[in-house]
Amino acid sequence: MRRRSGIPASPLPQRDGIDAVRLRLPPDGPWPTAGAYLLERYGRAVGAEGVAEMLRTGVFVTAEGPLAADTPYRPGAYVWFHRELAPETPVPFAVEVLHRDERIVVVDKPHFLSTTPRGRHVTETVLARLRRDLDLPALGPAHRLDRLTAGLVLFVARPELRGAYQGLFERRAVRKEYEAIAGYDPQRPMPATVRSRIVKERGELAAREVPGEPNSESRIELAEHRDGLGRYRLHPHTGRTHQLRLHMASLGLPILGDPLYPRVLTEPAPDDFRRPLQLLAATLEFTDPVSKEPLRFDSRRTLRAWTSRPAWEAGE
Repeated sequence: MRRRSGIPASPLPQRDGIDAVRLRLPPDGPWPTAGAYLLERYGRAVGAEGVAEMLRTGVFVTAEGPLAADTPYRPGAYVWFHRELAPETPVPFAVEVLHRDERIVVVDKPHFLSTTPRGRHVTETVLARLRRDLDLPALGPAHRLDRLTAGLVLFVARPELRGAYQGLFERRAVRKEYEAIAGYDPQRPMPATVRSRIVKERGELAAREVPGEPNSESRIELAEHRDGLGRYRLHPHTGRTHQLRLHMASLGLPILGDPLYPRVLTEPAPDDFRRPLQLLAATLEFTDPVSKEPLRFDSRRTLRAWTSRPAWEAGE
């Protein structure tokens, strides 16, 4: 994998598709040994005996090999280790690979599965699954999709190309179309363009709209409606966190199954996979930055509340 200048490759292989933690020792400090620093840093989390056991069993390693407790402290040295991960509830839905070549992998993500490791979702993520199942340890995401949203995600197989594909999203050179199911309001003119300033504070579940210069824009179209529901096509011009969910709620049309908008509800249990958010990343279209070939991918998934609202409401 491509590395920033001066950073050696990890001496530890991935475990279940997850990279080892990389730690760099501070450039200065009072620690006589590397073990003393690790005790100060991790002792509160795992206890003094826990750190000592990790040192005894060779959990901490450097590029030269396992790190002993009495190894002299070397400012700026790199240390790697695999963090013990808490058990995760398996997400019982498959990731469907729609396209794979020597550069990219495009998948159709199910609801409830995070794109990349974050928080309590680490091994139960699309990235970890693909690295394991496809034997692509260098695989990385070109962008991300919310855990509760289903649909298309683009991954890059070769690290040296990741910037080229990520740049497509940064330059808004990817046409993205989403599908959503929400209530139908005949008094709401369609199509509608929503522009607002969205902020998402660290530690808060929901984003919110605040006064100020808009930093988000979405175009919302009504594709069809029946029985009080609408099937909407959503075209995000920007990519703020929860943008489409927040913009739909701001129109008085919250997406079915949304636990955050227009108000935060009690978070469902980790093993509650009923009534998924009715939001789907349906289309990705762009010109490949390497081959210059025009590419389009369409999700094969459908939104249950539209095809069978009673079944979705019953959690089937």
